[in-house]
Parts: sequence; C-alpha cells; structure tokens
Amino acid sequence: MLQAIYNNLRIKSILLNLIIDIGNTKIKASLFRDGKLIDTKTSEQTDTDFALDILADFTIEHAIVSSVREFPEELMRLLTSKIEKVFFFDAQLPVPIENLYESKNTLGYDRLAACIGAYAKNPGQNILVIDAGTAITFDFINNKGQYLGGCISPGLSMRYKALHHFTKKLPQLSQQDDFYLIGKNTNEAITGGVQNGIVFEVDSYIAKLKEEYADLKVVLTGGDASFLHQHIVNNSDYEPNILAIGLHHILEFNASESANN
Repeated sequence: MLQAIYNNLRIKSILLNLIIDIGNTKIKASLFRDGKLIDTKTSEQTDTDFALDILADFTIEHAIVSSVREFPEELMRLLTSKIEKVFFFDAQLPVPIENLYESKNTLGYDRLAACIGAYAKNPGQNILVIDAGTAITFDFINNKGQYLGGCISPGLSMRYKALHHFTKKLPQLSQQDDFYLIGKNTNEAITGGVQNGIVFEVDSYIAKLKEEYADLKVVLTGGDASFLHQHIVNNSDYEPNILAIGLHHILEFNASESANN
C-alpha cells in the first residue's frame, strides 16, 4: 500500500513542496502535498546530487532550503532553474510568527522553525520545544505566536564525550537503556550521572517554566527525544518531524506572500 502511494507521487502531474534541511553531516529532504508530510529522505550525498535524484522522481512546485553550513550556492542555482519558487531560510526571510529574539542573526534557524511547526500544530498555546540533539535546545513560543527565546545545553553524547575527553581515566560510553541513581561501578556511575542529569535538568526546566505558564505544552524532537519522552515525568508530545513541518509553514507563508505581491 505504501509503495503504491509512493509510486503515485512520482506521477509528474502531481505537484509537491520540497523541504531541504542541510545538517553538519547529512542532508534531509521532506516532501509535502496539500500541507501534509508525505515522505522523508536522508542522505550523505552532496546536496546537488541528492536534489537531482529528487527532481528526477518528482515534480516540485515550491522549495525551501535551510542549512547550518555555508550558503549552498550551487544547490540554490540548481533549484531555482527547475522550480517556480525557491526560498532560503535566513534571518531576512519573513516568518508567520513574531520573532522577539534579540540577536536574530545568530539564532539557529532550526530552533525558530521547530517552534513555528509546533505552534502551527497547536495554535494559541504556550509551547516549549525541546530539541535533543548534539546540543539540547529549549525554545519557547507564547500563546500570542511570539517567539521569546530559550536556552542551550550540552546533549547526551556531548556529555559522555566531555567526561572522557577532560579526564584521564574515565571511559568513553554511550546511551544505555538501564541506568541507576546509585552506580555500583564506574560505568554505571557515568551512565547514571549523564542520563539522570539530563532527565532531571529537563524535568526541572519544564517545572520551573510551568510556574509561569501553567498550561505549557511540551514538544520533544531531535535524535535523543525518544529517550527523554520515555523518562521525563512531565507530559510531552514526541514530534520527530516538527522542524520539517515548521519549514513547510514558512515556505507556504512566503509563497503566498509572493503570489499576492
């Protein structure tokens, strides 16, 4: 059934929107049709080769590119030569919320886009978006659709690496399914310290913010979000595609504005 849906999307008369998110090591493409996420592809190819493969299979009407690296000039030239409207997500691109962050040029665009995605799914709510990746970012958007900012903390793998790197004898470990409050050996002590530390930190952050926003909705995303979702005591929604959803809303907002001008 899924393969049939996928094959139908490859019919050239079907117009799709393309979201390209360029990370430090991988590139991710998300395809939307009628506002709904249809498919997601991840690759370690060059961004242009990856885009060429997608353009060979699908007809793209609009596209948006977000990148944590330098501006992808070759990719943008390729996309603009084949797609009606292509946008690059930077500090100058209009967004469908009010951004009150003071240093907009240094704001990670993934942080803002994730909040836009969360607010699009939960309009009129106070929302905390926690992106648990290399770093853990805490970002808040209020019920008026105003992005206020947040905090940045070391992520799970970074904490394990830091303990190993900055000490002489502690081993390099990684996430474990089982961890304890009282470790009975060095490995258990490290695992318990790192993983309990992150769980306590996240729960305490949420609890503190709820003192001011009692109706706070918590959205988890990122590579370690499923771990947090299992272990924090506060209620949360696990939304692995919230960044792509946010970028798509930014794309639709700008495509609509462009059409009206």
